[in-house]
Amino acid sequence: MARKMEQIGVIVVDVQGDFTTFKNGSLAVEGTDEAHVKTVEENTKRLKAAGFPIYATQDWHPEDHVSFFTNHPRKKAFDVIKLHGKDQVLWPPHCVQQTPGADILLDRKLFKAVVKKGMDPQYDSYSGFQDDGGKKTEMDGILKNNEIKKVVVYGIATDYCVRATTLDALTAGYKVILIKNLCRGVAPDTSQKAIEEMKVKGIVILDDLDLEKIKSQ
Repeated sequence: MARKMEQIGVIVVDVQGDFTTFKNGSLAVEGTDEAHVKTVEENTKRLKAAGFPIYATQDWHPEDHVSFFTNHPRKKAFDVIKLHGKDQVLWPPHCVQQTPGADILLDRKLFKAVVKKGMDPQYDSYSGFQDDGGKKTEMDGILKNNEIKKVVVYGIATDYCVRATTLDALTAGYKVILIKNLCRGVAPDTSQKAIEEMKVKGIVILDDLDLEKIKSQ
């Protein structure tokens, strides 16, 4: 059993100040109040106490990041432009390196590693595994070095960074479990669509944290 436990890792996606109403974030997602953040931290502590290694992703953008509407003259927040042949949502500046809004709101001692993403000013990076230009983060290497075969994923936001991280984990060969109630999404319709997409592709969706189900999936 101990060997199996070591092969299951947890990825906590982008629980950062700028994405929460708790910290009046510049890109706050609905439902991310203090109570939600506390619930996420308590459940993360449960997983750590049960022996699961915990990893975090952290948006870590330079000020001149291409996803910020402020870096595009005559554009406003949430406009969509074409970038590198793909649709790019223009966001309010958020999670700028070395600012309070980029801080992870959970106890940093919970994490075995924190993987920063979105550092290339020319590419957005929703996934914890790679940016939109295909440049890999450290995540896959870290998980493989720790012999992780299955990942439990939750965080912010269901329809963007959580979705991208789960799908890339699946592509990289991991079994993936999403804890739905520990996630919050930007919009109800796109969040539901993301959940359905994940389910269709083989990701296990659990409504709540259930240690026995995580072990048995």
